[in-house]
Amino acid sequence: QVQLVESGGGLVQPGGSLRLSCTASGDTGFIFSDYVMWWYRQRSGEREYVAVMFRPDSAAAYDASVKGRFTMSRNNTEKTVYLEMNDLKPEDTGVYYCKARDAGRDYWGQGTQVTVSS
Repeated sequence: QVQLVESGGGLVQPGGSLRLSCTASGDTGFIFSDYVMWWYRQRSGEREYVAVMFRPDSAAAYDASVKGRFTMSRNNTEKTVYLEMNDLKPEDTGVYYCKARDAGRDYWGQGTQVTVSS
């Protein structure tokens, strides 16, 4: 019922920046503003929490590993969430996923690859 499409990944040098986008769509019952939106990433192991916005008008929360470098934002008109990534480090390399959650149901995108390397 909910589809998520991610974009913006790529290759960047250490210290560089990327902006990831995740656009959501669904049937006529889909109300984007009702969903909590998350960013996760998968590096060498399990998928890891990166950032979350519980409400459209709330500040984002971040994992300590990215706090101060990454910024999450949300545009309800465009049904899109963003992850602005600055001062990227090689350890940020991985597949980045967005997730929409409502009433215990999770919807995942297919992920976008981010590679930080010289």
